[in-house]
Amino acid sequence: MTDFIEKNPQLRPFSDAPLVAILLCTYNGVRFLAEQLDSLESQTHQNWVVIASDDGSTDSTLEILQQYQAKWPAGKLMIRSGPQKGFCQNFLSLACDPQIRADYYAFCDQDDVWLPEKLEIAVGNIVAEQEYRGTKWPYLYCGRTAYISSDKKPLGFSPLFGFPASFRNALIQSIAGGNTMVFNQKVKQMLERVGLVDVPSHDWWVYQLTSAADGVVYYDKVPKILYRQHSEALIGGNSTIFARFKRLKMLLKGRFFHWTNQNLIALNRAKGEISKSNLEILSLFVTLRGAKLKDRFRLLEVCGLYRQTWGGTISLTLAALLNKL
Repeated sequence: MTDFIEKNPQLRPFSDAPLVAILLCTYNGVRFLAEQLDSLESQTHQNWVVIASDDGSTDSTLEILQQYQAKWPAGKLMIRSGPQKGFCQNFLSLACDPQIRADYYAFCDQDDVWLPEKLEIAVGNIVAEQEYRGTKWPYLYCGRTAYISSDKKPLGFSPLFGFPASFRNALIQSIAGGNTMVFNQKVKQMLERVGLVDVPSHDWWVYQLTSAADGVVYYDKVPKILYRQHSEALIGGNSTIFARFKRLKMLLKGRFFHWTNQNLIALNRAKGEISKSNLEILSLFVTLRGAKLKDRFRLLEVCGLYRQTWGGTISLTLAALLNKL
């Protein structure tokens, strides 16, 4: 590891505070990237480095990254080439890389704006929890977002979730965007051991894996990022009636069923990381998906699966009825 740090000085700590590796993925992000990088520079927690993985941009994204690399202190920003297999694999290529080492890790989208205290609050939350529980537990901080338009006009907030974060929820729902996530070394090590997996999204996968291992998942109800909604955004918000209808339509067409298949293949590969009690829940869930109609709702209750909102509960019931889980 010493040799790697010597070759990549961006991984040297800049202070005695915990070092955060910001895992930034870019692709044709010229419109908003500079504003996002400025918001990283304005963080009150200053001991961070950015590892930017560009997925084959054809605009001036790389030039912007290089400008900030030259502008910032030496070692603050490293630029590398992504796998060019989509945003999920780009993020996982960073999260699963054993050569990237820090105290904590934060996913970062190219077009958001981080509020100045985002890292300070996330890191403080994890540090306090580790002092209480010990450092052996996987720990994931995530949270709600504030939606903004292309020109930063407020558009509302992501849904406010009140039920506990758990594996029973993670099996059937992703509760937070990767752009809100900060996680500790234990989560990073699990991701490395399991390796690159073909899953619908990196954030849902990190939530599933952390909760499956009986790790701690903290959902911050107060937004710490401005999540930009625009035509080029790969994944939009879920707060409007139209967005919810679109997701219901995807469920009826079998998209959710396909995503669950992908997740189950990945979870089977990660069985060595999953606690005994959650392995039992996973087994029941697999049985539920193959059960006849008369048994499905009984198994749904036995599994204890739940979603975070009444609309999600209706969708869950409908999916079980139509065998689309």
